[in-house]
Amino acid sequence: MTTLSEPQAGRLDPAARAERVRGAAYRMRHHTLNMGEAQGQGYVGQALGVADMLAVTYVDQLRYRADDEHWAERDRFLLSTGHYAIALYAALAEAGVVPLDELETYGSDGSRLPMSGMASYTPGMEISGGSLGHGLTVAVGMALGLRHQGSNSRIYNFLSDGELDEGSTWEAAMGAAHHRLGLLTAMVDMNALQADGKTETVMRIEPAEEKWVAAGWFTQRVDGNDVEALLAAFDAAAEQARPEGRPSVILCDTRIGRGVPLLETREKAHFMRIDEDEWELCRQQLTAGYEGVEAL
Repeated sequence: MTTLSEPQAGRLDPAARAERVRGAAYRMRHHTLNMGEAQGQGYVGQALGVADMLAVTYVDQLRYRADDEHWAERDRFLLSTGHYAIALYAALAEAGVVPLDELETYGSDGSRLPMSGMASYTPGMEISGGSLGHGLTVAVGMALGLRHQGSNSRIYNFLSDGELDEGSTWEAAMGAAHHRLGLLTAMVDMNALQADGKTETVMRIEPAEEKWVAAGWFTQRVDGNDVEALLAAFDAAAEQARPEGRPSVILCDTRIGRGVPLLETREKAHFMRIDEDEWELCRQQLTAGYEGVEAL
């Protein structure tokens, strides 16, 4: 039996829709902690921070068939930031694309779930992410190709704020507006942290909104950990999406380690090493925050 996921705007009442996404994000954060524990380290903080963004995308917005990754009419999700693969694996498992028990192999030899995303290995992964700044250029080319094929599939491109340092990103942004790729939506994780330090000290990118507007994009900025705000922003992007309209960008201010206070306050947060005795505490804090009770 083919499982089809379709956008949920108008299908559920707002409260049920938000709770559905919130529950998925909670489970995805648990998946992330379980994968991270298998290695003892990794890009856990980023994955926790963007769980709400990916939950909205996969649970509420994206059209795909979980058992047919090559379905021609699917929407495409492009992960430009390859080291965020742990976050995408959690989303793909929640979406039924990757078997849940396969998450235990994360980062292991021979696994289909390497620490940096590889499209040739992982079902549901459209491109291999690596050096930052390439994802949006691929998205522009893919959008043009789909247009030539007469497709109305949408493309969602996930970027990090560090990729706004890259000239290729801005060349692609201008190209998307020039070619009126109105079925392209970019989402940017504005977590304010890069490998070499805070984004503002590595390369100032603000005012980010004005730059995207100047490039010709329909631009929104929201709290990337506020499910209702994300749903509203994605709905607004969908409402104005046209085959030959303005591309959309949603700048999402997120918090590294979101949902786990122990990790939200950790200083070295880009690539985290978490002690063996801390993993269970992380899970307890995550569950307590979701259920509104005190952690054990």
